[in-house]
Amino acid sequence: MADKKEMAGFGSIATEQNVEEELRRVGYLARQPILDRRGAVFGYDLLFHALVQAPPESGLSHASRGMLDVLSFFGIERFTGGAWGFVQCGAEALEAALFEGLPPHMTVLAIPRFDSVPASVERECIRLKEMGFRLALNDYSLDDPREPLLSLAHHIKVDITNLDSPDWHLLCNQLYRTHATVVADNIHTHDTYRKARAAGVQYFQGFYFCHPELFPNATVPADRAHHMQILQELFKDPLDLKTLVPLVSRDPSLVFRVLRFVNSPLCAVRNPVKSLETALLILGDKVFRRIATLAIQCALNQNQSSELLHMAQTRARFCADAAKLAGLDSEEMYLLGMLSLLPAMLQVPMHTILPGLPLRREICDALAGGAARERCLLSWLEALETNDIAECEAIAAQYGLSPALMAQTYMSALEAVITESAGEERSEPMPGTPRPLQPAHR
Repeated sequence: MADKKEMAGFGSIATEQNVEEELRRVGYLARQPILDRRGAVFGYDLLFHALVQAPPESGLSHASRGMLDVLSFFGIERFTGGAWGFVQCGAEALEAALFEGLPPHMTVLAIPRFDSVPASVERECIRLKEMGFRLALNDYSLDDPREPLLSLAHHIKVDITNLDSPDWHLLCNQLYRTHATVVADNIHTHDTYRKARAAGVQYFQGFYFCHPELFPNATVPADRAHHMQILQELFKDPLDLKTLVPLVSRDPSLVFRVLRFVNSPLCAVRNPVKSLETALLILGDKVFRRIATLAIQCALNQNQSSELLHMAQTRARFCADAAKLAGLDSEEMYLLGMLSLLPAMLQVPMHTILPGLPLRREICDALAGGAARERCLLSWLEALETNDIAECEAIAAQYGLSPALMAQTYMSALEAVITESAGEERSEPMPGTPRPLQPAHR
């Protein structure tokens, strides 16, 4: 890749250094998954928010310009892992023709509501569709002023509240005459998911998969008890190898993961390691805890959406890497993030799980949703996931955290998880190791 590259939003020549500066100014990225009826990821809605407000005379919003520059320079795949990226584009951005720097085969241009469709916007939508971009109409409803764009749209996003409207069937009839697929937005509970699914919706945006229906008196399923037993042993300090090794040995996938890592170039072991106990001694308690916890999460999540595991990994990396910003223990924060979605994976309440995990009282309180300081990083990330930027800033102010550093740490954690999930041919990294964003290779 060349050292310099044309930036989409500013039409200027940019170096990696000043795009990194732009990344800091753009600030927050809220990434919300869009799942299909099988629970597989179809795409991500990418929502950027500026840390620094642009002056009124600057025209197009600073966050919009910065977002386009960052996506163009680093590559949209860095934020979506190869899934479709839904990028917000208002009338001003469309009229300014700022999207040529984005890859058409990975980008859905999401058009918000506006009062009327100027001829220039309609022409630009036609041109972008001919280039290969997909188009989506956000928050669509009956008698929508964007109806002239309906025949161009690949996706129509409707709010879940529209499904209860008497106009829903009329809207369905209107959409039936197009080739667009419907995306139901704000699907955060299984009740709303079932309602949207029964209405024939194909795609769902929201965090319903993180909040399954839990039964108050439920217990950990018998087929998961072995993994929970290993987790109990993993949290002992120091590890009791005489108890832990036989438990781990009963799990072939966990044994394979440990041996693969210890024999990788990162560990620089001269002779191949074939003994599990030798591998544990070489890795040490800290590294083994992380590898084993991740492997167990994979096993516990086998019947759930893969996005649930990706979110747990991202939370764990972010909490571990941001721990120093809050003066907290990195290892405890890693476990806090990784375990935060256990109820969704096991489909039992957190209060049923916690008694079996020998964690500090403050960490248990944090996992249970308490107001302990140990929960500040997880709370910040949960607010970001739901695009509640005001809450992010309130939490940062309460605990003296730098909004810019928090936003950067999240992007680095997200990129690291996406890179690992993509299965690139490289040595497995130590879980929790932050990586800087790298420019996209064109």
